[in-house]
Amino acid sequence: MPLTAPVLDDRRYADIVRDAKSLIPRYTPEWTDHNPSDPGITLIELYAWMIDMLLYRVNQVPERNYIKFLQLLGVERRPAAPARAELTFTLARADLDHVIIPSGTRVGVGGASAGGAPIVFETDEALIALGASLVALQSFDGVGHRVETEANATPGQSFLAFGPAARSGSTLMLGFDSPITMTSQQMHLAVSIGETGVRPEGRHCDLDVDGTPPPARLMWEFWDGATWQPLGVDRDDTRALTRNGHVYMRGPGAAAKRAQLGQVERPLYWIRVRLVAGEYELPPRLASVLTNTVRATQATTLRHEVLGGSDGRPNQTVRLSATPVLVRERADTVRDASGRSFQITSLRLEIDEGQGFFPWREVEDFYASGPDDADFMLNRATGECTFGDGRHGRIPLANTASPVANIVAREYRVGGGGSGNAGAGAITDLQSSIAGAQGVTNLTAATGGTDEEPIAETKLRAAREVKAKNRAVTAEDFELLAQGTPGARVRRAKALPLRHPAFGEIPIPGVVTVIVVPDTPDPAPRPNDTTLRLVCAHLNTHRLLTTEVHVVPPTYRKVRIQAEVIVRADGDLAEVKRGVEAALSTYLHPLTGGDDGTGWPFGVDIFFSKIYRTILAVPGVDRVRDGELFIWLDDEQQIFCRDVPIGTGALTYSVAHDIRVAYPGSV
Repeated sequence: MPLTAPVLDDRRYADIVRDAKSLIPRYTPEWTDHNPSDPGITLIELYAWMIDMLLYRVNQVPERNYIKFLQLLGVERRPAAPARAELTFTLARADLDHVIIPSGTRVGVGGASAGGAPIVFETDEALIALGASLVALQSFDGVGHRVETEANATPGQSFLAFGPAARSGSTLMLGFDSPITMTSQQMHLAVSIGETGVRPEGRHCDLDVDGTPPPARLMWEFWDGATWQPLGVDRDDTRALTRNGHVYMRGPGAAAKRAQLGQVERPLYWIRVRLVAGEYELPPRLASVLTNTVRATQATTLRHEVLGGSDGRPNQTVRLSATPVLVRERADTVRDASGRSFQITSLRLEIDEGQGFFPWREVEDFYASGPDDADFMLNRATGECTFGDGRHGRIPLANTASPVANIVAREYRVGGGGSGNAGAGAITDLQSSIAGAQGVTNLTAATGGTDEEPIAETKLRAAREVKAKNRAVTAEDFELLAQGTPGARVRRAKALPLRHPAFGEIPIPGVVTVIVVPDTPDPAPRPNDTTLRLVCAHLNTHRLLTTEVHVVPPTYRKVRIQAEVIVRADGDLAEVKRGVEAALSTYLHPLTGGDDGTGWPFGVDIFFSKIYRTILAVPGVDRVRDGELFIWLDDEQQIFCRDVPIGTGALTYSVAHDIRVAYPGSV
């Protein structure tokens, strides 16, 4: 939505008259004639009319002036961002070789809605769902096999893909079961990195990681009954199992044979990934390897929407029916009527000027557009499309054959909101009809959905944006631009000048490291690799040429508070215990913590006295028994009654606290 002035008082004439009449019996009970002919009622209506006019003026200034100035500066509220999830499909029968799940398949959150509308996810790409099921996993470190089937199927657990050493020759073996021969279709494996394993290590913003070699070379193979045969890999998004992603490979077909291998007793079809060469800094730890799983976004795709007709006037505008418009994961390359090639990043807008429909290019402004350039501007928050004036940007020609329908939004996606962060197992309502598909669910929670930016935050950001002037020079500039990265919802950012991720506290001239914290409901929010890429790309367009920029996830320190709280005699033990734990978790949270409630300050020590004060501020708390309160940092008890340093740029988080409660005088 665009910036809109808040309504300070929403009462109107009828409301004021009604409220005034309701007070008559209280103050003048002898006044019993409330008909319009009564002179007193006439006076009430007169004053109500005057007050209504005053309230109208109050609602216009000064807030509206402030909003209009922000709009003049090009500052709008950031739209809601969509949640994303991994959806796992199950087939109706095991004897099916495969079922194609088309791109854009819609799946809803069962029994949930946002503002009365259902919460819908759409798959981002087509999926070939296999009838063969992954029923066994085992790792081989060169010495022995270790079965990891249970760890792969249990949320919260993880396993080492190649064992603790990850030496050459180590393998991860995947066992498939099927009543028919193994498929020859493309196999699609979704790989999730374990929490204690390799994390997104940050990105050097001058370096395209996808263009650099991965840390190791892997070979995918299948068992043909006698030996291991190579298996062609179409694409590996995981960079040799070092980040979340998908692996696409061609199925072995009838060449694969059942066998009993390793520690798994039942005969299965086996596929393995073997570490051929290379060295990992940390052995890859996986949370899960899943089949029949595809990425999905909380969005709805709209197609072939008629926006109106061109009338040949300059600066013409048309409006989309739904907002906010989402940025595409992958841009499509198209050509306009003049043969100019460009990419569609969000909305595919086409106009028929008498020679058929051709796409127009979306631009941020018309400063670089000539009189013949088929360009338009899109406000993704409001859905407003604006065309040029004939000098900067072309004016769409009127089409007499289609005077009111020659401007068409051929395709765009809308969605977003914090309500899309559905828990694990909540996205189950398959809304698209797919023959052979029995059900769908999300084995992990959806993340990344955020609501529209509050006006108060927009005001604070506007002042900093005007100061930064759209360039990254100071640390504050880097933080502001990182938070404003299009397509990524970065809640907080911290720029550390002269800091290089590889050299710790040693100052390195010309280097800036930017820590980004995404807006997610996790206790310790971590940016995924996509967020790191987007922030890097955005900062690259604004930084100085000589500045070396790194974008990294936060360093978190887990905090646990141990104390015995004495509850007042009229207090409830369970309620006070929950209140103390909630207050501590909120105070130490990276997004809601700190003294001002905007997140724990980067690198600030944990002050013993403030933790004490947080506990005492909870209603029902009388005192802390014997004044003993202990702070545990990363599961290590710290010195009693001392402030605890957490390190430069670090943040705190907590998942549980050891709070005991008792009444006065109890043992």
